[in-house]
Amino acid sequence: MDHEIAAIHYAANRKNLPTGDDMDRLKGKVAIVTGAAQGIGAVYARGLAAEGAAVAVCDVLDATGVASDIVKQGGRAIAGKVDVTDGDSVSRFVQRVIAELGPVDVLVNNAAIFGGLTKKPFYEIATEEWDRVMTVNTRGVLEFSRAVVPGMKARNQGRIINIASATIYSGTPLLLHYVASKGAVLAMTRSMARELGDFGIGVNAIAPGITMSESVRHDYADAQQLLASQMQRRCFKREQLPEDLVGPLVFLASDDSAFVSGQTYIVDGGSTLQ
Repeated sequence: MDHEIAAIHYAANRKNLPTGDDMDRLKGKVAIVTGAAQGIGAVYARGLAAEGAAVAVCDVLDATGVASDIVKQGGRAIAGKVDVTDGDSVSRFVQRVIAELGPVDVLVNNAAIFGGLTKKPFYEIATEEWDRVMTVNTRGVLEFSRAVVPGMKARNQGRIINIASATIYSGTPLLLHYVASKGAVLAMTRSMARELGDFGIGVNAIAPGITMSESVRHDYADAQQLLASQMQRRCFKREQLPEDLVGPLVFLASDDSAFVSGQTYIVDGGSTLQ
């Protein structure tokens, strides 16, 4: 099934969702989305903005285009260039968000290295590459989370949403560093939820299946072959699109999930059943 047909199926499945003035579950909230200059992160940012949130987007790439799009649609947004592994850079950005948009209510830890990784046996992964993937994909979660937690604790509320991956359930071969890093994100989510629950802060994760983002289509020559194998296991036999992740994200960011913490929501079309 090609991308256009998948998009039609997506639109059909979403046709009864609220629109316009009804889409305000995050009105008055301030959200940060990391790794939001393009691809899935940009879709997350636009999805949160569509529900009324003021959104701060950051990336090592230029994310101003995403923020500008949100502002043109009538929303509030700012952008910044941030290295999620640099604690000082992260802290400065969080302070800027508070000064320009207000206290942070929602953090989406999306930044990660995936697109561009070359598949190879684990025993051929260079130590430097292993360290780079693990540092960005796990310490980035740590740096941003500990930067926003003091403000959330002071107000006894907050939502942290970590982006894991459904690959951790299937033991995907030839990407051990990526899979291991996302397994760590799941473990971090559970521990953080235990530590922060007494302060009214919910911590959850989303574990997407293989999602046909721009980077996946561009960086993986075998994307269609990979998709075909995934679709055979799915209950919904179509491509997974970035937009498929917005609904679960908004749920976890909003008061709809007020009594949910420490959970990982698998969004992969029913490939992984738990």
